[in-house]
Amino acid sequence: MVHRNARLAEAGRLILVQRVLSGRPVSHVAKELGVSRQCAHRWVSRFRLLGVAGLRDRSSRARTHPRSTPSDVSARLLELRRVERLGRDELARRVGVSPSTASRIVARAGLPALHELDPVTGIRIRASRRTQLRYERDRPGDLVHIDVKKLGRIPDGGGWRLDGPATIDHNKGRIRSKKLGFDYIHVAVDDHSRLAFARILPDEKGPTCAAFLTEAAAFFASHGVSIREVMTDNAMNYRLSRDFRSALAVLDAKHILTRPHSPWQNGKAERFNRTLQENWAYRHPFTSNADRNTALGPWLDHYNYARAHTACGGQPPISRVSPTL
Repeated sequence: MVHRNARLAEAGRLILVQRVLSGRPVSHVAKELGVSRQCAHRWVSRFRLLGVAGLRDRSSRARTHPRSTPSDVSARLLELRRVERLGRDELARRVGVSPSTASRIVARAGLPALHELDPVTGIRIRASRRTQLRYERDRPGDLVHIDVKKLGRIPDGGGWRLDGPATIDHNKGRIRSKKLGFDYIHVAVDDHSRLAFARILPDEKGPTCAAFLTEAAAFFASHGVSIREVMTDNAMNYRLSRDFRSALAVLDAKHILTRPHSPWQNGKAERFNRTLQENWAYRHPFTSNADRNTALGPWLDHYNYARAHTACGGQPPISRVSPTL
């Protein structure tokens, strides 16, 4: 696990040191790797002094904490919180600390928020964004998550991602080149099996989303899965589109909207978007947009039929789909 304040992982630090020791200017190497010259000099100095061990993370925790809250005060505050279920202001007044300190002590102890507790018994009865509880529908098709991910198009030759950021032409004083725009990756993920379908489309308008839903339904039907519910965010292309509502009606599927500003409720689609980026869109330095688009189909086949998925017990998503459904 990399230190939360670190810009480079250990492998990146070693690359930095090797490039500097090969004779390249420190400032050039620092710019390539996105760190300051001072940071680059620090890693080189640690390597010269300690070798590879000097490139490992060090704790940024202070050796002494003279202003920390005494342990007996923290224990008394937590006891009051558990027994009397007091808010932070009253806790702070009772034990003689600031309200912000009381909040930190409660959060550090991992205690639930007061609104998550039953006011009579004090038992936690409500889930929240922080809860570790997860849901999963019982059958394939019970719920399908749908979302759209925007990706910038790749110029011919690969652009700066292939050539390096130093090659960027910001067109200072010249006429700007035509913008390449975006590809819209529409994704559909089955809640139970994690079987996924994706298409690269020119926009995210209502008719386009409706056509994608129809195509996704055909894909799932080819695996014996009938869509019964569809979850999306509150974008107008889902919420207000007549075409999308018509597509749902044809499928006889219920539309479920996430709570506003709560993308984690559609988390399976959001997590698939991340996997899509890491293992397809940014996995290789593509030299053209067409090359990246062509690679999507083979990667989806690998994801659905070969790639081990932790939610499926180390098996691919297809292992959870019964052809008899």
